[in-house]
Formats: sequence, structure tokens, C-alpha cells
Amino acid sequence: MKLLIDQNLSYRLVKPLQAQFPGTEQVRRLGLTNSRDTNIWDYARQNDFVILTQDEDFFDLSSLRGAPPKVLLLRTGNLPSAEVVALLQSQLLLIYTLLAPESEVNCLELT
Repeated sequence: MKLLIDQNLSYRLVKPLQAQFPGTEQVRRLGLTNSRDTNIWDYARQNDFVILTQDEDFFDLSSLRGAPPKVLLLRTGNLPSAEVVALLQSQLLLIYTLLAPESEVNCLELT
């Protein structure tokens, strides 16, 4: 499972998340900065990403369009990158279980 990190989260998350989520990228690194959410959604769908975001608009898109892509929504407020990595690592089994392709869950919210 690879993550597409939205622009509201740091590109510095890419490297520390590679071990658990190989192929992870961030929209800035892909030239998608300031793209519409629907463009990011389409890119993630076409390239088999799970969207990692703090933007609730992706929750709405998930409800309207379904998956793919699936969405991992952080409802934590602003955290340092190290704390975001720690949160994702602590919830790894839940993330892999609920966001697996065969799972019916389209959006997982972490607090």
C-alpha cells in the first residue's frame, strides 16, 4: 500500500514512511501543488495510491465516488512529522486491514 500525501502534510513524511508504505509520494514532489482535490483524487485512482490527508473534502469525495482511491484522514490537528509517522506506525494493522483493496471501508479516520 502506497500513500499519496496531500499538500496539507509535509513532503518530509515521504522518506520515513517508505518502510511501511513503499512507493509513498507527496503531491508537491509530483508537481500537483495547488491542484484541485478532484485532480489529486484522479491521480491517486489512476496510480493506485491511498490518499493521506487532513482535508475533509476527501472524506466527501470518498462518500460520493467510493473507492478507489481509499482515504486515510487524519483528524489530529497539526502535528510534527515525527508524531504523524508514530501515529501511522502505531495504527499499521488497522490501516492495512481496513484500507485493503477487498475491504468495504473507503475512508479511515485517525484521531
